[in-house]
Amino acid sequence: MRLLAKERIIEFEGIEPVIIFGPHDSYLKQIRTEFPEVSINARGNAVYLNGPDTDLETLQKIFSEILLLAQQHGEVLEHDIITLLSLAASPSTPSHHQQPRNTDIIVATKDYAVRAKTNGQRNMVEKARTNDIVFAIGPAGTGKTYTAVAIAVAAWKEKRVKRIVLARPAVEAGESLGFLPGDLAQKIDPYLRPLYDALQDMLSAEKLRALTVQRIIEIVPLAYMRGRTLNNSFIILDEAQNASNKQMKMCLTRLGMNSKAIITGDVTQIDLPREVESGLMHARDILQGIKGIGFVFLDKSDVVRHKLVRDIINAYEKDEEKE
Repeated sequence: MRLLAKERIIEFEGIEPVIIFGPHDSYLKQIRTEFPEVSINARGNAVYLNGPDTDLETLQKIFSEILLLAQQHGEVLEHDIITLLSLAASPSTPSHHQQPRNTDIIVATKDYAVRAKTNGQRNMVEKARTNDIVFAIGPAGTGKTYTAVAIAVAAWKEKRVKRIVLARPAVEAGESLGFLPGDLAQKIDPYLRPLYDALQDMLSAEKLRALTVQRIIEIVPLAYMRGRTLNNSFIILDEAQNASNKQMKMCLTRLGMNSKAIITGDVTQIDLPREVESGLMHARDILQGIKGIGFVFLDKSDVVRHKLVRDIINAYEKDEEKE
């Protein structure tokens, strides 16, 4: 990085420009909007900044963080840009978002590190450290499942537990299992696929296959957990809004010695019949305040998917308010 009077040139090598500048320079456009007095131009593997010294100093820090993210994780998300710009706009004011830190790393893989990206996800990590059971409740796209799986994998790698058990209720969301092709295992696979997808980001295919064969990692429908006592285990119940009260009680009482559990769900996406109460909502109402059980409530500000996901959540919330 070399500095000129009233101008700063930020150069980088070994990183694809699209990672730094965003698809169709979308990240640059966001940054230009926040710094209208600065000329910001991208040429090849460099950014040319020209403007007031104070703004240039702030922009240098922002681009330094962007480059650090790209080097450490191989990607920069739109959410990261929003976080950095939010901090730059009010550096002395506590923000819902925080600057990415090395301490945000949950579990490191050979290729990159899985890290908490929002305060809601950081809260999940902290609650899991200090509680044996954690409920993470929030809308789609907030990284509940992914963060929970990362926390479980980290606990196994650090030998704090001996196995990981991931479960989901196999609720028919508008489809019938009977009409799906294949045997029972093939029929329930689509319900469990998101859990496999998260694990495949954190473990090699060979490692995951071996751990699954050894039953060190189990991915099962919730009903398959009945009658078991799970010692030295990390249990994740995903999509828990689709568990009935009896199923939720059954899952929570599987917890054995030296075991932990994270229960994730979205109370706005319940696929149960109208006459069946969601076990997640019931647990939320009766279990808060019990020592050893923590609750994390994520919201639309924790969304880390496409920017439109946040707008979609807003639209549905407004529509529900009208109703």
